[in-house]
This record gives sequence, C-alpha cells and structure tokens, in this order.
Amino acid sequence: MPIRPPRLPLLLVCLCAAAPAWAVKVDRIEIEGLKDAAMRDNVRSALSLGDELGKDLRARRLGYLLRVADDEARRALEPFGYYAPTIEVLRSDRPAPAAGETGEAADTAESDATDADTGEAAAPGRAITVTLRITPGLPVRVRGFAVAVDGPGRSDSTVVDTLQAFQPRPGQVLEHARYEASKAQVAAALARHGYFDAQLVQHRVEVTRAAHAADIALRWDSGPRFAFGPAQFTQAPQAVVWPRLLDKLVPWTPGAPYDEAQVDRLRQSLQALDYFALVDVQADPAAARDGRVPVQVQLTPAKRSLYSAGLSYGTVSGTGVSLGIERRYLNRRGHKALAQIDWAQKRKTATVQYRIPAFAWLDGWYTASLQAADEQTAYVNSRRLELVAGRTGQYSKRLALSATLHLLRERWAYYVLTKPTPSFQFASFVFPELRGDYIDVDNRLAPRHGGGLSLTLRGGRGGADGNASFTQLHARAQWFHGLDADSRLIVRGELGHTFTRDVLDLPPSLRFYAGGDRSVRGYGWHELGPRILTSGGPYYTGAPNVVTASLEYERYFKGPWGAAVFVDTGNAFAGRTPSLRTGVGLGLRWRSPVGPVRIDIARGLNAPDSPLSLYLNIGPDL
Repeated sequence: MPIRPPRLPLLLVCLCAAAPAWAVKVDRIEIEGLKDAAMRDNVRSALSLGDELGKDLRARRLGYLLRVADDEARRALEPFGYYAPTIEVLRSDRPAPAAGETGEAADTAESDATDADTGEAAAPGRAITVTLRITPGLPVRVRGFAVAVDGPGRSDSTVVDTLQAFQPRPGQVLEHARYEASKAQVAAALARHGYFDAQLVQHRVEVTRAAHAADIALRWDSGPRFAFGPAQFTQAPQAVVWPRLLDKLVPWTPGAPYDEAQVDRLRQSLQALDYFALVDVQADPAAARDGRVPVQVQLTPAKRSLYSAGLSYGTVSGTGVSLGIERRYLNRRGHKALAQIDWAQKRKTATVQYRIPAFAWLDGWYTASLQAADEQTAYVNSRRLELVAGRTGQYSKRLALSATLHLLRERWAYYVLTKPTPSFQFASFVFPELRGDYIDVDNRLAPRHGGGLSLTLRGGRGGADGNASFTQLHARAQWFHGLDADSRLIVRGELGHTFTRDVLDLPPSLRFYAGGDRSVRGYGWHELGPRILTSGGPYYTGAPNVVTASLEYERYFKGPWGAAVFVDTGNAFAGRTPSLRTGVGLGLRWRSPVGPVRIDIARGLNAPDSPLSLYLNIGPDL
C-alpha cells in the first residue's frame, strides 16, 4: 500500500514556489517641483529606493522605503539651503510589463495615484512609479556673520583678501558647498603664507528654521608665521649639473617669511631648464627648526640627448625631411646645444644653437645661434646667413622678454621675364631686436578664456652700400572667449609698420607678408601685397606694412571632434591705406593625444591665384 506524503508540507512548498508572484517592482522614480538639476540629482542619489529599482519587493520592504523617502529628500535639500520643504510621496500602480514589453508601453496602462504614506503594497504582479512632489519653500539665508582670524595672520594681505571673499555672506542663501569651499580657502591661504600651526578655534553654524535664517561663527588662530629654511637638492640616480648652479635659482634667503608662491617659482624654474624628467619640490614643516621650514627638492635627470625626425610638405617648398639633435646638458655647468636640418626640394635651412643658463635679473638663457637658408624656386633665388646672440628671460608667469643682436647677410634675385639671367642683390644688416610675449589664458593647449600679445621692435643699418636703415614695429594679438562648454570665439589681429626710405633696399626676410595659415586664409603663402612678374609667375616682394584680422567660431559636437567657420581679412601694403583682401572658410577640429589638429578649407573673395586653399596645422593655439 503506497504511503502518501503529508498534505501540509506539500502546501507550504507550493506557497513558497508561488511567493515571487506576490512581489512588486519599482521601475521608475520621478521628482517634480525642483527646477535646479543639481538639487534633483542630489535628491535622487539620496533615496534608498533608487538602489531597489527593478527588483522584486515585498510589502514590508516597500512600505519602509516609501516612509523614509521623505526624510532622505529633506536631508538632500539642506546643502542647497532649503530646510523646510513640503514633500509628497506618491505611487502609481499598473500591470507589470510582459516579457519583451518596453517600459514606455507599460506607461500607457491606466494608473491610479495613491498616497504612499499608508505603506500599503501594490497588488501582486504590478509595477510601481514613485513620484516625489516637492515644494522647496523659502531658502535659509545668512543672518549673523562673524568670520575672522586672530594672531599675526590677521594683518596678512592674502588672508585678509580671502576672508573678504568668504561666501555665503549676510543675505545670501546658506549653500553648504560654497561655505565649505570658503573655509578650505581660508585654511589654504594661511598655509600658503607659512601659518602651519593655524587652528580653527570656533566653528558654529546655527539654523533657525522658523525664521529661515542662519548664523555663522568661524574663528581661526593663525599662530606664528614660519620662515624659509634652506633648499636641499637631491639629484638621483646621479648629479648631472653642479648643485651651486641650482642654488642660484632659489628665490628666497633663509629667514625670509614663508610664501608658497616662491616655492612654485622654484619649481617652474627647474622645469624650464629641461634637465630633469621629474621635479618634486616640497616644503617640510614637520622638519622645521627655530621656525624655519626646509624645502626638499628631488630631481630625476632626463635623457641627455633628444633626437627628432619628421616629414613635411609645402606648396612652395615641396616635399622635405627634418632631422635634429639636442643635448639637454653638455656639461656640469648646464650648457645646451642643438643642431637642426630642414631639407626640402626648394627650401633648405640648417641651424646650430648654443645656450648657457642665466639667472641674474631674470631666469633665462644666453643664446648664440647660426642659421643658413637657401631657397631656389621658379621665381626667386635667395640665400641667407644670420648670426643671433641674445638674452631671454621670464619676467613673470605671463610675460617673457628677449633682447637679441642680429648679423644678417642675404643675397637674392628674381627671375624677371625681361631679364634672361637673374640680377643678384646683396645686403648686410646689423640690428638689435626687443621682444615681449604676454600670455594670460586658462589653458595654453586649448584656451577658452584670455588672450596673448606679442610686441617686437627692431631696427638697424646696412644694405648693399651700408647707407640703408630701418625701424620696424610688429604686434600680434589673440583673444579667446568660451561661449558654452563646447564652443568658443577666437579673434586674431596683426599690425606691422616699417620706417625706411625704400623697402626694396631691405632683404626679403625683413619685409612684411600676408596670406596663408595664421594670416589671411583663402590665399597662398605670402600671396598678398606688392608683386612683380617672373618667369615662374607672380612673385610677392613683401611690403613695409601689414594688417590682418580674423574672426573664428569653433564648436565641438561629439567627443574630440568639432568644426569651425571663419572669416579673415588683411593685406601687406605700401602707403597709408591697405586694400583689404578677405577669405572665408570651414574647418575640421580634432583634439588629438598630441595636441589640437586643425584642417581648414578656405576661399579668397578677391581673385586669389588659387580658388581653394587647404591648410593643416598641428599644435597649440599659442
């Protein structure tokens, strides 16, 4: 006779197997009434319910999540200054989507809103949308404001400026992010100026919800200001330059009041030398003795030799190759040397350069260079030899200065149609040159705000008979303005003038030209300005004056890719009034791993020799 299993255990097994059918799912959370996206995101991230989206929930668990959603949302609004919001937590029940049915289709089912405070579970087999209807109410504003620093730091100008910039101030909304950022800025200002023992002795923020008001009371004790100790250099694994050479870069004397800006200046000076692959400069307050903080400098030498090679192509110069070698440090005195050859079909240059570090007055270099250039095209035969000696220096973080002396010997001739053989002209010039480059942008690789200005003044005497003279002033400016996160406006301008009796007495390398990339796009390289007819076509001789301007709009659409539209105008000219030539075009932009890449197609509107011009440019804007 068969034995029948007990009926009660069998019933329990069946009930357990059917249990998932009693569960419901929360498939969406909606937040209404908050216009600020940051507030909505903070509320959404604070909800425990968000961790349960799409999961099967029992009635007890669902009721708990709905009950705590109110408190979680309130706490999430407090950092934005809203301490008394009105919050309703609602749910909408509807049949759960069938297999393969999209959530959007399920949303079309009939729904009924139910007050979630009851904690009642939805019927089995149904999905739930939870809605938080929030009225933020009046924000809490700062009423009482007492923020101060005691001790010697009270009169420190940097600390005073930071206290004056503290936010939120009376009448402003109590936003926690601004408040915490201002606190950190005060602490950082004290540390930057050597108040390493500063302490926050009073820290109180009292919120009166009924009055929608907050009282802030903050007070620091700055403690004494520390002084600079010695800078201690370590070159590892081996020293490549004399330590006494590096000592000259230290901008402070031991015992001077500590200022982190001086530490940053030392770091930048060491990086500019390009001797080291790694520069680590750290003040060590823990090792201070008698109130003096030593500065530890850890240096890892870079590879001594730097080799370069590349290919090039230009419509004027033809196909070419470039080869170069640079010695970052020739000896323990830190001298540098460079040799570079650019060999193209129609244009060739060879350059050698020697540099000696200079630290008096301004960090920089004493430089001597010699360059030979040869250009042989269908319309010109030109050779040039130029010796340049000078001093460069970094006057400030944004301003670089240079003073150089040039010895120039140049020979040139045009293949004029009326002359079967070229008639060579010779000129020798000796002239000084002063130059200043000012750059103030947020990002030198891809600036969005700020600009740059370059001014050059040079003049001298020479020529074929030694009686020619000239004085030349040249200025270039660029301005960048970000319109939104993905677009920017770029404005460029150039202005140059030469005081001379006859510009044709000057060699071609001392004349102004227009046309081509970073000048007036839509025209060939040096295509604009006075010209003569040669057997190879028109040759643009250069002019005593130049003026150009450019307006460009650039926008990135997806990832690193973008586009640009632009209009350029200008000319190289003699006389007082230029005859402007204008070009318009489109460009493709790519933020590549090696820097910005720009490809432009432009057309000149004033009868250029080429109906369309293509330009490729790789590298930073400045």
